[in-house]
Amino acid sequence: MFFFLSKTLGVVLLPSNLLIGVGIVGLVLLVTRFASPGRKLVVASVLLLAICGFSPIGNLLLYPLESRFPPWDDRRGAPDGIVVLGGTIEPDLSAAHGVAVFNASVDRIIAVAGLARRYPNARIVFSGGNANLVSSDAAKEADFAIPVFESFGFSKDRLIMERRSRNTWENAEFSKALVSPKNGERWLLVTSAFHMPRSVGIFRKAGFEVEPCPVDWRIGGRDDLLTFSATFVDGLSRVDTASREWMGLIAYWFTGKTSELFPGPDAR
Repeated sequence: MFFFLSKTLGVVLLPSNLLIGVGIVGLVLLVTRFASPGRKLVVASVLLLAICGFSPIGNLLLYPLESRFPPWDDRRGAPDGIVVLGGTIEPDLSAAHGVAVFNASVDRIIAVAGLARRYPNARIVFSGGNANLVSSDAAKEADFAIPVFESFGFSKDRLIMERRSRNTWENAEFSKALVSPKNGERWLLVTSAFHMPRSVGIFRKAGFEVEPCPVDWRIGGRDDLLTFSATFVDGLSRVDTASREWMGLIAYWFTGKTSELFPGPDAR
């Protein structure tokens, strides 16, 4: 039920979809006796979409997420393993074309490639199945990630492919079951910076201690906070991305799937 609601209600509540829906309702009302409120809904929809698309709102929402964890400190030495979360490969498109098709989060794969070369003894866990509401067993991210990692020169005996997970909670649960982390082992968690707070909270709740290694930043930092977007699509995408994460943090905390509402760096 949690997965179903996240893929239905969660999608409907994204600002882009919600505001377009409001506009459509307004258009329908224009041909009824409620034409006046219909016009107001259409105008409100257009104005709010423009604000989301061109204003710095997306940057302001993303910044606290992306700045929550600092870059990983490599001075602690080599890790025992690296867990990279899926969401980088489009499984259905990959299945259709027979080759990995990447999306905007491909930095996760690139970062792991560099870390794996730097630490040749570290095990690599790729955790990703198919997050679509309707999917087939033939379209799993992990299956298409295998040849990608092999093309980097990594042997199969280093790779642990987790192909069942559909969300971050399952990423943590299934990855932990596969590797059975031991006391004293150090595991890096690689995912997008905006996704790191929720991911760390979920891994902590699952009892899998990890060291955050954020990548794939969408804004530069404080200097970008009040920067207007040059294109409507980019600005609206940042608003949707940030809104999805904030809704995810609240939903996972409310259902007891994360250690705290807004997880941060370990005090230790």
